[in-house]
Amino acid sequence: MDFTNKRALVTGAVGGIGSAIVAQLRAAGAKVAVADRDVTNIMAEAHLPGDLTDPQYASTLPDQAAQALGGLDIVINNAGIMRRGPVTASSDEDFDLSIAVNVKAPFQVCRAAIPLLAANGGGAIVNTASCWGVHPGPDHAVYCMTKAAIASLTKCMGRDHAHQGIRVNAVCPNEVDTPMLRTGFELRGYDSATAIAELDKTVPIGRIAQPEDIAEVVLFLASDHARYMCGELVEVNGGKPVS
Repeated sequence: MDFTNKRALVTGAVGGIGSAIVAQLRAAGAKVAVADRDVTNIMAEAHLPGDLTDPQYASTLPDQAAQALGGLDIVINNAGIMRRGPVTASSDEDFDLSIAVNVKAPFQVCRAAIPLLAANGGGAIVNTASCWGVHPGPDHAVYCMTKAAIASLTKCMGRDHAHQGIRVNAVCPNEVDTPMLRTGFELRGYDSATAIAELDKTVPIGRIAQPEDIAEVVLFLASDHARYMCGELVEVNGGKPVS
């Protein structure tokens, strides 16, 4: 895939999946603006640090990226958080923060980006949803709810803005070997390497995903190879259903 002369904004750029997306985009020729709380240790053409729970930051990110890169062709809403537990074990803080990062920020970024992309003749938006948002599983009530919301928003925007040459799609991973996943195991008292080895056994393809597995699907959805796809939720799960 050739992204020469393409300009992309990636949120959640420092995490496992985000950093893989950024690296692959840049290797394919794109100029990339990275957004995260701390972006000092990631290579990119533009660094836009900030807090996505701040509406002013989220709403101005696309314009900041366009100014820094000389335009904007691709937006990848990858930032996300996971709070575990059933509703009865979920706090108001769990709910508010999950909504702010997983739903409100992508909504605000898309709302600001769509006019820029339309004025440029079109572009691509790729959201990171989750298999758990399409097929809700146990003990992740708030997380599943927010990922279902971004999946639904993706389908709505895909239909609403296709006529402007803007393709909106989402990648829906299952478990991915990221720092977030490993930290979650450690917070619950598990050895992360052992826990991931056990998870690997539950996947028909033989292992959980690596960030690069997800990033390559994101790049496909952002590329001209996916030119006839809009409003799609692409599950990347190694054959493992949510259970």
